Amino acid sequence: MALFKIERTSSPTPAEARRRLLGLPGFGQVFTDHMALISYSDDQGWHDAKITARRPFQVDPASPVFHYGQEIFEGLKAYHHAPREGEKGVALFRPDANARRFKASARRLAMPELPEELFLQALEELLKVEKDWIPEGEGHSLYLRPFMISDGAFLGVKPANNYVFCVLASPAGSYFSKGAVSVWVSENYTRAAPGGTGEAKCGGNYAGSLVAQQEAKRQGCDQVLFLDSANRRYVEEMGGMNVMFVHRDGHVSTPPLNGTILRGITRDSLLRLGREMGIEMREEPVDIEEVFAGARSGEIVEAFACGTAAALSPIGSFRRPGGEVKFGDGNTPGPVTLKLREKLTGLQRGRYPDPFGWVQPVALD
Repeated sequence: MALFKIERTSSPTPAEARRRLLGLPGFGQVFTDHMALISYSDDQGWHDAKITARRPFQVDPASPVFHYGQEIFEGLKAYHHAPREGEKGVALFRPDANARRFKASARRLAMPELPEELFLQALEELLKVEKDWIPEGEGHSLYLRPFMISDGAFLGVKPANNYVFCVLASPAGSYFSKGAVSVWVSENYTRAAPGGTGEAKCGGNYAGSLVAQQEAKRQGCDQVLFLDSANRRYVEEMGGMNVMFVHRDGHVSTPPLNGTILRGITRDSLLRLGREMGIEMREEPVDIEEVFAGARSGEIVEAFACGTAAALSPIGSFRRPGGEVKFGDGNTPGPVTLKLREKLTGLQRGRYPDPFGWVQPVALD
């Protein structure tokens, strides 16, 4: 275990102001008083671990993160958790999976791999300091954003010699509204290609999706869906989430992992949880033509997006230049979507047993 130095802020948010902020936090708009920091250099390795006041970074304008994009990140949540009647604690959901994916992203971006135990310790040390920032209430949580950037001062296409790992904490409410979202199928842009960085959680993947998201907004849709880069035919994923389809016979399908799709932790959790619930969960290619035809014929009866921020977000409609299809009335979540969402969020918050050992309690004292 590393020794984290604790440097508390000299100007903490007053308790009453914090209570107001926690009442309606939104998503990604409010931040806690502290952050976790760990430095890396080729000669020292990982060092100088601390919890310190959240403040702007001092980064040289020649830092390679600005010029060559060596940057990765993760996202996970801390929840108020009630494992037994009358008890309450705080827990993380599958943080070990985030730690492993963070290492995999680092390998793909030629960055140093942060040891999993150090990743997890940084989360726990920050939660100990910021425990009063974890909001109460259904759908509320403390969102944690671990990330790593390259640092230094040089121009040249090569891996950096210095890096900074940081964890921010942000009280979060619901990511989407309670209704279903509308989705634009992009025919002009793709997200990733074989051999690229699609499986890594790096900023460039999301920067490249923004123009497609703007296109979706212009078409009156909430989100965008990407197709494969080779054929522009097979469903891959949405702007920041995986996607699943519920069929008339009750089975659920989702595109297989092929190196271009992010290995979503919520995606994996739902596949395993659905099977535990007796639902047939298939990983198979999903043809966009079959999605539109299936929605019209009633073969596909529901669709939903899944990811850490939104958990499960029902999809009400898909739209493209050739037309639109809806599921039900286009706004009401379907029964399978609701059942999976209730089971997942209930497990995260201690309402249901955890047969997988996914929920990791955090000792805050």
